[in-house]
Amino acid sequence: MEIMEEKDLADQLIREGYVHLYVWEDGPNVEYPEHHHRAESAHIILNGEMTMVMNGVTKTYRKGDRCDLPAGIRHSVRTGPTGCRYLIGER
Repeated sequence: MEIMEEKDLADQLIREGYVHLYVWEDGPNVEYPEHHHRAESAHIILNGEMTMVMNGVTKTYRKGDRCDLPAGIRHSVRTGPTGCRYLIGER
């Protein structure tokens, strides 16, 4: 599978109606305790990895993977040993 370029990924999110886009980067083994976001969001992994626990299910996302989060869903996150850089879209 070919991984899309960052600009192409951003353009795709804009076509899907995401209006607030930004790139975020966390260092190795960063933990975000359980929290939620007011807006619906999409996270596309650009480099590294993150493991998310949502609704009791743990899943690890790696380069090229996408995680869609409904508004208000509670989740926790831990980045991998090399950190994680990801594109976020909110709507």
